[in-house]
Amino acid sequence: MSTDPATPATAPASPEPPFPSSESPFPYRLVATDLDGTLLREDSTVSGRTREALAAVTAAGAAHIIVTGRAVPWTRHILDDLGYEGLAVCGQGAQVYHAGEHRLLTSLTLDRQLAKVALARIEAEIGAPALAVSRDGLDGEVLIGPGYRTQGGALPAVAVDDPAELWSAPLNKIYIQHPELDDDALALAARAAVGGLVDVVMAGAGVVEILPLGLTKATGLSLAARRLGVKAADTIAFGDMPNDIPMFGWAGYGVAMANAHDELKAVADEVTASNEDDGIAVVLEKLLLG
Repeated sequence: MSTDPATPATAPASPEPPFPSSESPFPYRLVATDLDGTLLREDSTVSGRTREALAAVTAAGAAHIIVTGRAVPWTRHILDDLGYEGLAVCGQGAQVYHAGEHRLLTSLTLDRQLAKVALARIEAEIGAPALAVSRDGLDGEVLIGPGYRTQGGALPAVAVDDPAELWSAPLNKIYIQHPELDDDALALAARAAVGGLVDVVMAGAGVVEILPLGLTKATGLSLAARRLGVKAADTIAFGDMPNDIPMFGWAGYGVAMANAHDELKAVADEVTASNEDDGIAVVLEKLLLG
């Protein structure tokens, strides 16, 4: 996963934006961007071109919302560095966060008993996965259980030796890994095993997650959009991974990055350049020209 971007991305977003008038060349009232692999480059920065494009969009009256799989504790330092003061959707839709006020507006937790049953079903099918968990709240820690392989970087996590500690406080999500199955195969096998108890999503390289049933990025984005008075049809969304599929299904227009997973590209309205090549800016600049 990525760490702190070095430079601001856009002008601070307002929770109540002055929406585009009928004369505005920009056709959407809301721009929703995923974070890792979409807005952020591999070096964890946002390019000057993308910052300028987002600033032009917000100057035209649209709102910009970041929609990320990261929970708030792994996101808010990025938002602070961006100078971002509007709403953000975090934790795969579990949390709507007001960045300017550093305040959680909504937060949904995973039923730990259901999660244990789901994990038992997964273990019965493919063997015991290694686990990590994301605790709920503004300061919720990520706990790394025995055998779980971290991906490096500076994101804070706490290694625990006793698996019981993983279950000792409310959780947003559970991360799972398997010693033999790749991400796609693990997500497919886990999804088949758990039935209708929980949801399973592949959110990035090495990131397969167990979530509350029915929770998606679209869940949180729809809540945030309602607060802004924006409809799905007035939203353009950018993403790169299968966890962005529900967001594309909700939004009026979905744009996949060139580096996106094939499953997302298959449902996208458009495929743009990669996150390394200013894919968001390419689309926004074209739309601003009318």
